[in-house]
Amino acid sequence: MAPLRIGFVPEHFATPLHFAAKHFSLSATLLPFPSGTGHMVTSLRSGEIDIGIGLTEGWVAALASPLPPPSAKHGNGDSDQSEFKIVGTYVESPLCWAISTGAARDDITCVQDLRGKKLGVSRVGSGSYVMGFVLADREGWFRSSSPSSSPPRAMKPFEVQPLQTFENLRKAVNDNSADFFMWEYFTSKRYYDASSPYPIKKVGEIYTPWSSWKIVARNSLIGEEELEELFKKLNLGIGYFREHGGEAVGYISSELDYGEEDAREWMQGVRFAEDVRGVGRGVVEKTVESLRKAGVIGEGERGLEDWVGIMKEG
Repeated sequence: MAPLRIGFVPEHFATPLHFAAKHFSLSATLLPFPSGTGHMVTSLRSGEIDIGIGLTEGWVAALASPLPPPSAKHGNGDSDQSEFKIVGTYVESPLCWAISTGAARDDITCVQDLRGKKLGVSRVGSGSYVMGFVLADREGWFRSSSPSSSPPRAMKPFEVQPLQTFENLRKAVNDNSADFFMWEYFTSKRYYDASSPYPIKKVGEIYTPWSSWKIVARNSLIGEEELEELFKKLNLGIGYFREHGGEAVGYISSELDYGEEDAREWMQGVRFAEDVRGVGRGVVEKTVESLRKAGVIGEGERGLEDWVGIMKEG
């Protein structure tokens, strides 16, 4: 039996996954997706990966959207082979998204300066894309700012520029091809140093109102022993992460793009799941409600049964 192909974002959150492979013989091929959850959605639907560990909002937005036509699916057109569902909870704590622009951008000093500007995202449908609309909803950017507009008109809050990678996003806000972007705070923080490549500055932040990372699997894996074994090994990796903080800091600071101080600060606030198997109904419902309010997803006919493969009890 071929090892599972697991897509993940090569950031600090992947440390327990690394430990599961290193210390507990997780039988899997770990495939990094630096451009994030949106790219993993494409790869799941094309049959290139079996499992994805990514952002809650990215998975829900993809699952709540209309399915791609059969020609866009895996070669045999079998939707069971190319579609996926949420099967697990990886991180229980919310994610802090830093809102950043170029370090020398004197025209942008606060979130209010961003309305109607160009938002850089990794991909359409990614977490960096979805959270832009959640921010727009929080700030009231969907409504006309003109006092003469009665009733208020729906407005386009910003232009969207897909730029693939974190480095490209930093470049874009420095050369004015984008005005701002949103990325996880600690990943962004290192580049607030003016001497860093393509330096940026923070103008705001927004937290997800839901737990931040979920596990998805192709439909054909749900109920299979391979998936249950993955849950067991991830639980062991998370337990090892909790008990071996020094090794975790060493891995994050030597193999990933973070300093030791930032790694320690992040570890104090992050909360991984006690048991990764399954997802709570309330978490998905809250995410759906927020994304509908922000205009990211519509009402649609698909519901929780279509999106969630393993529900947590209680």
